[in-house]
Amino acid sequence: MQKKSGLIWLWLSLIVIVGDLWSKYVIVQNFNLYDTVNVLPIFNLTYARNYGAAFSFLANHDGWQTYFFLGLAIVISLALVVMLARSQAGKKLENSAYAMIIGGALGNAIDRAYNGYVVDFLDFYWNWEGYHFATFNVADIAISVGAGLLILAAFLDGKKEKNKE
Repeated sequence: MQKKSGLIWLWLSLIVIVGDLWSKYVIVQNFNLYDTVNVLPIFNLTYARNYGAAFSFLANHDGWQTYFFLGLAIVISLALVVMLARSQAGKKLENSAYAMIIGGALGNAIDRAYNGYVVDFLDFYWNWEGYHFATFNVADIAISVGAGLLILAAFLDGKKEKNKE
């Protein structure tokens, strides 16, 4: 009997993509660019556009970065799909991490391909210091959580190996 591969985890990627695109749609339909609604003393919903990558890296260039980041998201997603295909379905931590990163990368890629930029809207800040963290979105959360899960999985695997000795 053939074991199931990690590809069955792609449902999680789909949930991330749909959640990301839906949340961006709601913001675009209800906010004008740079409109802000205070939600908590440390949190705003703010409609922003990111033409670059994380922390607006390469945002102030002539537009080539749009295609670069779009291509990069596709290549990374394809590589992670291959990793899912080679993984056993039971590796929940690694597979969910790969699926979340795929979903986040493709969510932002779809946004970038359609708009030429990524819609960001989650704005955390600290008033007493005037510090704002970079505005981000649901796809960015999925990518970050996925990366964190991969780090956790590596740590736990290392711990298992040490206990075998």
